Amino acid sequence: MFESLKSKLKNVFNKSSKKLDSEEIYEKDGSLAVERSREFTSETKKSSEVSEPTIETISETVPVHAETVKEEKLSRKEHLKLAKQKKVEKKSAKTDRFSTEDMVGDSGKKIKEDPLDDLLDELELILLESDVAYPVVQEIIIGVRDNLVNKKYAREYTLEEVVETAVKEAVRKVLLVNEFNFDEWIKTQKKPIVIMFIGINGTGKTTAIAKIAKRLQDNGNSIVLAACDTFRAGAIEQLSIHANNLGIKIVKQIQDADPAAVAFDALEHANSKKKDVVLIDTAGRMQTNNNLIDEMKKIARISKPALKIFVGDSLAGNDAIEQAKVFDAAVGIDAVILTKIDTDAKGGAALSIAHTIGKPIAFVCNGQEYDDIQPFNADWMLDRIFDSE
Repeated sequence: MFESLKSKLKNVFNKSSKKLDSEEIYEKDGSLAVERSREFTSETKKSSEVSEPTIETISETVPVHAETVKEEKLSRKEHLKLAKQKKVEKKSAKTDRFSTEDMVGDSGKKIKEDPLDDLLDELELILLESDVAYPVVQEIIIGVRDNLVNKKYAREYTLEEVVETAVKEAVRKVLLVNEFNFDEWIKTQKKPIVIMFIGINGTGKTTAIAKIAKRLQDNGNSIVLAACDTFRAGAIEQLSIHANNLGIKIVKQIQDADPAAVAFDALEHANSKKKDVVLIDTAGRMQTNNNLIDEMKKIARISKPALKIFVGDSLAGNDAIEQAKVFDAAVGIDAVILTKIDTDAKGGAALSIAHTIGKPIAFVCNGQEYDDIQPFNADWMLDRIFDSE
């Protein structure tokens, strides 16, 4: 998953130390010499205190003082060992969300700004090639720069680790545009809850609707499907097959019937039969088709959906982003479902779409089965983009 983006980013991290010479990227810092000087002075002072006791007290104090010094030395070693162990554990813990703040300290190596330009230029190119929208690329680059420049990084971290963590942190910030818990949202809505699905043909919209229907059904909700894509007989047939497989009521009419009329009939059925949720499928001709946009607006006026979900193909990259923009301008989008996330996508749509239109990704679809859908989670996606397996 995201193998293209992942391999390119990994290449940047692995080459970063070669591209950025430590002598050039880190500001010269005398803090380490100062610290060692202080440690040497302190140890010398302790040593002189032990070796030069007074004559009057030598017979009484030497055994006690030697034991105390030994105890202090042992305690100091244990302290240093424990501190080192904690750092290693914190650094290697896979479950922790490590950040650049965890690497920053009062003393360490400070990164200069100018030598980073080559690395950031390469990172920008990689993100653009991976279909990440330009405004999102710029935000990530600025985030990485802010995470790296003029901060002192503890010396136990390599340059590669610092750079990779800075990039992860910037990408995570982009993914966390909005939080949306669909299951909890359903519980708070007045029934019947109308959900309208929009998106062009070929994105897996009808299958995504069936997956949502199955999820709602598993959570104890009764469902009505509305086959409002009357432009294609195949779309009505496909939704009918899903309805039959799941044992769900479907409201449909013949091809070329008024889509808004189908939506109205489905809502009437839901009210009379006390159904919980109405899921409306819509036509998916090209998003620039004016008739389609007018059709969408009419369906929305008639059915008054509580939620409008855009279904986008993660393989479509910037095309999916442009589609979302058009539909959002026409009828308004409340949330996004990304399909085909399990394939070797470039990853750009996943990084860009929520941030570009300012709407959350509610679900990602990662297979063809009805249960192959899961709530979107920024950390889940971050792991798949950056994991080393």
